[in-house]
Amino acid sequence: MTGPSRRRVVTGALAVVAGLTVAACSADATTTADADVDTGYVSGDGSVQTWPRGERGDVVELAGVTFEDETVDLADWRGDITVLNFWYAECPPCRAEAPDLAQVHEEYSDEGVHLLGVNHTNEPATALAFERRFEVPYPSLYDSDAAGVAALQGVVPLQAMPSTVVIDQDGRVAARVVGRVEASTLSALIDDVLAEAP
Repeated sequence: MTGPSRRRVVTGALAVVAGLTVAACSADATTTADADVDTGYVSGDGSVQTWPRGERGDVVELAGVTFEDETVDLADWRGDITVLNFWYAECPPCRAEAPDLAQVHEEYSDEGVHLLGVNHTNEPATALAFERRFEVPYPSLYDSDAAGVAALQGVVPLQAMPSTVVIDQDGRVAARVVGRVEASTLSALIDDVLAEAP
């Protein structure tokens, strides 16, 4: 196949890929977050799910290196609350929620709450440019081997970016938000987990 016919096929394929990417990063789509979390693209709609303390799954094990080349291990934060935010620079809802996440970080950092971004899509230069532009005050893992994705497999549809997970003091997932998270929503989820402390 050559000439115009080949160009039409390539253009059509690129359009399909672009459509899937947009669907995966949509904040306004109507697809629910309870779709199959392991396959396909799922549009994030901002839906929230929480788990009672006695019904949470296994401890989340995740360690890696940030875009600033610092080592982070969630095990070191055991006993504190951790918020993981999965993002990538080209995602419009990721950009829209960045100020909310920065606000939550500033409000809760003195209460033993850690925020950590996880990015398995961008190279360091792109991710760091995003962090500078949006004044992100917390680190992000350079998740080039998708260890963060694997650690949360089956918990959230990580194809839908952004996704945010609240991990309790025991290291288990207490809540998830699929799609853009607002500061008020995330604060309420954190407050609920803080209130569980003995």
